[in-house]
Amino acid sequence: MSNNFKMLATTLYGFEPLLERELLKLGAMDIKPGVRNVSFVGDTGFMYKANLSLRTALSILKPIKTFKFHSEDEFYQKLYEFNWSNIMTVDNTFMASATTHQSIFNNSQFVGLRTKDAIVDFFRNQTGKRPNVSTDDPQLIFNVHINRNTCTVSLDSSGDKLFKRGYRTVTNIAPINEVLAAGLLLHSGWDGQSDFMDPMCGSGTILIEAAMIACQIPPNLNRKTFGFMHWQDWDEDLFEVITKSVLKKIRPFHFKITGIDKAPSAIRKAQDNVDKANLSEFINIHHDDFFSTSKEDERPLHMLFNPPYGNRLDVNPELFYKILGQTLKANYKNTKVCFITSDDDAPRFLELKGSKPIKVFNGGIEANLYQFKIY
Repeated sequence: MSNNFKMLATTLYGFEPLLERELLKLGAMDIKPGVRNVSFVGDTGFMYKANLSLRTALSILKPIKTFKFHSEDEFYQKLYEFNWSNIMTVDNTFMASATTHQSIFNNSQFVGLRTKDAIVDFFRNQTGKRPNVSTDDPQLIFNVHINRNTCTVSLDSSGDKLFKRGYRTVTNIAPINEVLAAGLLLHSGWDGQSDFMDPMCGSGTILIEAAMIACQIPPNLNRKTFGFMHWQDWDEDLFEVITKSVLKKIRPFHFKITGIDKAPSAIRKAQDNVDKANLSEFINIHHDDFFSTSKEDERPLHMLFNPPYGNRLDVNPELFYKILGQTLKANYKNTKVCFITSDDDAPRFLELKGSKPIKVFNGGIEANLYQFKIY
């Protein structure tokens, strides 16, 4: 008998093809991309491996119940009738989050509350006790997804979102999300086969994700907990076996990864985070103003950065990108340059020809990933 089941990996807008490729490489079966998610099939060991290894996933969900409903009462009743004691005990803390699409419910918070009520009522009637709801640190997270009149309830195997890698202790203003950083690197074609530079490195997230891709280090190796560790079928021995197997894929890196920033405070934070991620042997960080730097040698260089934009840019955008373009053309020949910005005029001010930009979201801000080759 097969112990495989269907799972859903959620991701950021525009990262679906990247996540699909990651899942394929990892050995998932029956992969189907959706919108901001990719569904796939695997067993419990694969679920552990996916949580440890996927760079562009935000969470891995395991569907436990799907049903149709036509009224609010029927929705509650079908949830209440489910045997929740197969999933949790009355002593577990839990929370329920919901998303709705073209449904009779137009308030996802209300759906979360009704789900919580059904679970609490089930246990109260079965045991006379009620489980506690916790929004801060729940042991179990239920994800309720409603599309028209179909509801799917899933268990969140990740717990905290997977961009919480466990290495970032300190950040600057507007730090880039780790999953976004990894996805931008993969979109930019970074494969660890050249030198790498982040000329405006902030708290070092792009550098760390670049080093982990280059060395094939599982991105969530530094995490202390995952949601599945609170499940009834949690298998610590299996998790150990899976962790050892993903560690075997780590490979040496023979190039340089460099980060610079003009803010001394950013350099200190970046160095702290790099140390915490155990990557200081691969990443070199120093204090400098990129506009007064030049490339050290003729070797190919891959550059990806997240320049300040919008209200974080303390100079005129036209002037900023003009000087950036001049610096790159004069001092950084044989470099692939990639950066993310919400400023649509940036490429025009740069006066560089590049490939078609890729639309992404940084937080709630719509932005583009631009890519140029400096010959």
